[in-house]
Amino acid sequence: MLTLYFAPGASSMAVHIALHEIGVTFEAKPMSFHKNDMHAPNYLKLNPEGKVPTLLIDGRPLTEVAAILFYLARRFPEAGLLPHDDPEAEARALSWMSFIASTLHPARRQGLEHATTVYGIADRRLGQGWAIGRYSIADIHLFRLYWRLAASLKPPPDRFPNLTAHHARMMARPAVQKTIEIETAIGYELPA
Repeated sequence: MLTLYFAPGASSMAVHIALHEIGVTFEAKPMSFHKNDMHAPNYLKLNPEGKVPTLLIDGRPLTEVAAILFYLARRFPEAGLLPHDDPEAEARALSWMSFIASTLHPARRQGLEHATTVYGIADRRLGQGWAIGRYSIADIHLFRLYWRLAASLKPPPDRFPNLTAHHARMMARPAVQKTIEIETAIGYELPA
């Protein structure tokens, strides 16, 4: 049994998308920033960091987007979200996940100029296709961050042409559309 604790539009969106890509049954537990759900005592027992996502696996909590995406890809290999029997491709996916978590995710907190520089690096690194040459968890993770940047800052398409094209490919995916539909219906409360 899988249970996802998520906040619409937050980093947990990547895990939400992956669960829909896999097609596995899971229980969805939406959380509210405005109601301070992530700091409720019962939630802090699951995730002492007080953030989302948290994925319960038969009642055991797993946290951090990259770890959860990796778990889901390995647990459900038939979904094709991570190459198997190809250690180099798997390492490239993990390289992307590390870059996304440690460099892209915190970039906006360091100012618009820094974020523009970092997203330029991501754009050049991505090139014109999928992050590792085929669709993977790295694309899901990358999409969620660029989705947020594109929605809030609305960069011109030629500023990050590869990320813009990637965003369009991701928006065409049924799992992405379903996740956005569900999360939009609940309502976004993203912090600034």
